[in-house]
Amino acid sequence: MGVSATWWRILIGAVAAAVSVAVDLALLTSFDPVADDSGVAAGANRFVLVLVVGVVVGIVAYAVVEWLQTRRLDSLARQFTTRTIVLIPIAIAINIVLGQTVGTALKLPIYLDSIGTILVGVLAGPIAGAATGLLSNVAWTFLLAGTPFGSPYAWPFAIVAAEIGLIAGVAGYLGAFRPRAGTPLGQLVAGAAIAAAILAVLTWFGILPFYGGRLELLRPAESVDPLFAVLGIAAAVLLAAGLAALVFRLARDRDLGVVAVLLTGFLCGALSAVIAAPVATIVFGGVTASGTDLLVAAFQQFGSSLGDAVLQQSLLSDTIDKTVEFLLVFALLGVLSRRVVARFPQGERAIGTVEA
Repeated sequence: MGVSATWWRILIGAVAAAVSVAVDLALLTSFDPVADDSGVAAGANRFVLVLVVGVVVGIVAYAVVEWLQTRRLDSLARQFTTRTIVLIPIAIAINIVLGQTVGTALKLPIYLDSIGTILVGVLAGPIAGAATGLLSNVAWTFLLAGTPFGSPYAWPFAIVAAEIGLIAGVAGYLGAFRPRAGTPLGQLVAGAAIAAAILAVLTWFGILPFYGGRLELLRPAESVDPLFAVLGIAAAVLLAAGLAALVFRLARDRDLGVVAVLLTGFLCGALSAVIAAPVATIVFGGVTASGTDLLVAAFQQFGSSLGDAVLQQSLLSDTIDKTVEFLLVFALLGVLSRRVVARFPQGERAIGTVEA
């Protein structure tokens, strides 16, 4: 049917999801804002259920249109191969372990809870990526409740996790993660300058104010479980190594793909912020027990309302976080076996064997 047919399916699915959410929210005449012992508003489950139903309606609409176009569901079925099904639980574990570690042990204005989701989206497709994000947050809150890795704050952000997987899948399909080695020097310098400018702005406005001039990577030792302290140090080392590898790759291979992925992560983070900010405000009153709460408080001290402060915090934290995570997945794809990557549904597009 060609690309036009694919985009028609995506457009109709997105419209159906938006209409479903709008109708359900209109019917949601009341919202109980009283928080329970874990700090979650009593109406949170109903509110998030509305968003999740919207996602399901969108996927069903997409499937119906594909069936009418082709009498098959190939674009959905091919995303969930045996390799994808095996990768999804591994990706979920990566999301939860890293996300809980960063939130518990590291004093960083980021989350690092979507690396597995992005990886599945890039390698398998947007629906598989969205499913991974959604399942990660459900497991994080409900399956791991009462354990050190459980979090009551994850489930309400399931819609954001699904959006990240969806965007990563589309980006992978369009070839955003393919290497671009041997870029002409002029283009490479221009791209690197753009990337450096974006990173400088994010650092200046999103990271330096967070620390107030005093860099403290780890939370106070007395407030952190020893397990998370060890995991936190390991996560910080891996983060630094991954970013160093990207700089090395940019210089050695003249790979402009680093810049393309950086811009993709930046745009995904901005969209995630727009979706996450209302959830954080309505469900949690802007407080999610993470390091980013300090940014919300700072913006409020500067005169912003709670809603504006949460949106400002999300625009900074989410763009930084998704930019870093997209770059880390790009670095990971660079060290994985090309033969293994190519066996996933979108793997050949991810490594550039097949042009987007």
